[in-house]
Amino acid sequence: MVQIRAFPSSRPAPLRARAVASVPYDVVDTGEARALAAGNPESFLHVCRPEIDLPEGTPLYSEPVYAKGRENLDRFEADGTLVPDPVPRLLVYRQTWRGASQDGLVAACSVDDYDSDAIRKHEKTRKDKEDDRTKHLLVQSAHAEPVFLTYRATDAIDARVAKVTEAPPAIDFEAADGVGHSLWVVPEEDVAFFVEAFAAIPALYVADGHHRSASASRARAALREKGPVGPDHPVQWFPAAIFPDRELRILPYNRLVKDLFGRTPESFLAEVAKAFRVGEADATEPAAKGEFRMYLGGRWYSLAPQDPVPADDPIRSLDVSILQERLLDPVLGIRDPRTDKRIDFVGGIRGTRELEMRVDSGGSAVAFSMFPTTVGELMAIADAGETMPPKSTWFEPKLRSGLFVHRF
Repeated sequence: MVQIRAFPSSRPAPLRARAVASVPYDVVDTGEARALAAGNPESFLHVCRPEIDLPEGTPLYSEPVYAKGRENLDRFEADGTLVPDPVPRLLVYRQTWRGASQDGLVAACSVDDYDSDAIRKHEKTRKDKEDDRTKHLLVQSAHAEPVFLTYRATDAIDARVAKVTEAPPAIDFEAADGVGHSLWVVPEEDVAFFVEAFAAIPALYVADGHHRSASASRARAALREKGPVGPDHPVQWFPAAIFPDRELRILPYNRLVKDLFGRTPESFLAEVAKAFRVGEADATEPAAKGEFRMYLGGRWYSLAPQDPVPADDPIRSLDVSILQERLLDPVLGIRDPRTDKRIDFVGGIRGTRELEMRVDSGGSAVAFSMFPTTVGELMAIADAGETMPPKSTWFEPKLRSGLFVHRF
């Protein structure tokens, strides 16, 4: 059983939504955030990356950064950049990109469900990032950015979402990156249906936002240490955009390695051929699971495992695991891809041309183009209580921040 509920939120006025909505905090560094927000005092990056409003060199995890985020959020609500709506609402959020769209229900999800694993995870989190997001959340008294969840789709929920979107959207704009964003307020008479329908869903899955959801749990725990927190206190709930699995797209998360671990290109290829069938590639992207493309010395190669893949193991059967166990570790000496500085990861949104440029420039010695992990694989691993290898999934498009803020 999954618990969702309507929640009060602050949202941008329709004509200001495009200026307000920003990329999530974790897809840009400080320099990129400064550039994106330059000349735009309404950008939500002033809330989720508030260091951009402080002198360069200000420590990222310092008190002035957290205080500035609170100041900026309060200012947005005071000057009308964000308009507080005290009425609890459900919303429908549509993203349109490259000829396809995905519609998700925006609702408050239960921290209890997160703690009990009714909201299932597939990645490990880093303590420093958890600490940072928890501090932002507590200082701002707000869940400022939503978590991206998915579930096994049902026709009944899809049909009711489609009914909601027959009306004109309350917010509708195309961002600078070409992604369209639309928001509908769910009519009051439909709220009970969605609450009851999701109560029959056995589990939700974190697609993107592991640190945000972990921080919601930690923030509640921090408030409980100070005194009783009632079941209806807003910190018991966090906002999420919940998309059906059949509408989602995962892009590949490609790999770059800085050197050949002391080998010449010829000896490296000979080692690779012991575990993979190596051929000339007719494309820079693999066409199916179990295939890889490798860029070395200005040429693309196709790779396919020599030995069978363990299909009954949801982790070892992943393409990212096969590459790690049969090539990156034994041939290139990448023991732990989470910590090894010789490996880099490039989201598929940048395309394989990015891999070629990085290798041709001499910054890396070899690149690997991956077939994307599927949502089904993600769910199977989460259902097993396991975690995926690092940098296994790249969901696109990303949710925009600033379209609905849950304060407490």
